[in-house]
Amino acid sequence: MSDINIAASNIPASKVRGTKVYNLQDEHLGEIDDIVLSKYSGEAQFAIMSFGGFLGIGEEYHPVPWKSLKYDIDKGGYRVDIDRERLEDAPRYGVNREPDWNDTAYGGRLTDYWGIPPVGYI
Repeated sequence: MSDINIAASNIPASKVRGTKVYNLQDEHLGEIDDIVLSKYSGEAQFAIMSFGGFLGIGEEYHPVPWKSLKYDIDKGGYRVDIDRERLEDAPRYGVNREPDWNDTAYGGRLTDYWGIPPVGYI
C-alpha cells in the first residue's frame, strides 16, 4: 500500500490559481491562472500560466499541458521541464482575448507545439 494519502493529494481548482511554476533550473516562470478541462473526460488538459508583464500590465497567458506539471512539495509549487525561451515562443493570448477552446485549429496549434496527442475537443 502506498504512503500517499489520496484525500490529501486532492485540491480544488480554485486553490490551484496563483500557484507558482518553476522550471527544472529553479527559475520561476509564472503562476497558474486557470485550468482547462475536457468536457468529455473531465480530465485537466491545460494549465493556463500567467507569464510576463509587471503588475498585470503586458501579462500573457500560456496554455501548457497539464501532464507536464509535477507538484514539488518543497517548493510549494509546480515544476515543468520547459525553459523560458520555449515558454516565450509557445501559443499564448492576452488579457481579455481568451481563445475559443472549441476551435479545432487552435487546439491543433497547442497539440502540435507541445508535441502531445490530440484528445478530441479540449
